[in-house]
Amino acid sequence: MAALNGILCIDKPQGFTSFDVVAKLRGIAQTRRIGHAGTLDPMATGVLPLFLGRATKACDLLPDQNKRYTATFRLGLETDTLDITGTVVSEHPVSADEAQVREAASRFTGEIFQVPPMYSARKVGGKKLCDLARQGVEVEREARLVCIHRLEFLVCDPATQTYTIDVSCSKGTYIRTLIADIGAVLGCGAVLTALRRTEAAGYTLNDCVTLEEVQRCADADRLPGLLQPVSSAFGALAQVRLTQAQDRLFRNGVRLDTARLAFFEGGTRLDRTPEGNLAVYSSEGTFLGIARPVGDELRLVKLFVLEA
Repeated sequence: MAALNGILCIDKPQGFTSFDVVAKLRGIAQTRRIGHAGTLDPMATGVLPLFLGRATKACDLLPDQNKRYTATFRLGLETDTLDITGTVVSEHPVSADEAQVREAASRFTGEIFQVPPMYSARKVGGKKLCDLARQGVEVEREARLVCIHRLEFLVCDPATQTYTIDVSCSKGTYIRTLIADIGAVLGCGAVLTALRRTEAAGYTLNDCVTLEEVQRCADADRLPGLLQPVSSAFGALAQVRLTQAQDRLFRNGVRLDTARLAFFEGGTRLDRTPEGNLAVYSSEGTFLGIARPVGDELRLVKLFVLEA
């Protein structure tokens, strides 16, 4: 099989860890160079962008780090993992009505501080919290600032004390913790019962394929056809388009004079130099890499094409 370079969005099945999916794809694609954007718990399903070959260099540069989830939770329970897969540690009567649940959830929009759950891959003192939790050890965790951009209710069923919400949030947000915090405000506890990621790194469920589809395409030698170009991850960035001479210099790491470059945003040429990372294209429309203006120079951040 030819070397694969690009992005493959998987609809992660329930029961698989993100690493399980990566390991599966390594076998199917016969390559070890695979990274992913955003870990999903085994219980969760949904969008898991995988980066193959040279595209792995994009993982740390993604301009869109936001996530979107459909989450279902149940009031009246608390578990050690903060979701329904854990051990129940307490049960409480529920007196909150729908209006009170909505009001409690509204307190968690915008920038908020979250304490990472013990059952998570985050490390404290060089040790994963989940490993410590399995040993019965609980350690103090520093609260982290995250942002809930939007939280909307999709289904409300006070009779069974279950609710489903649509959440758009920043990177690093724990939906399990969000649900537990809502339950704490209501005084009855709450646990996550289902979670589906509907968007990550700018990709949605419409961009995803299943592991079964990937296997069928690999068996038919059609796997490259499933890959999206690495440039698709940087569509939100302003662009700089190079001449042939500038292209050769850029590929060799030469810093370019911004006054001599053509910058675009949304297809419109700019009369100024944009700030932040830029997507760099050749005069033929080939995506070359990522660069950043520093003073009067355009400096290479990461090259995605083979060096000239």
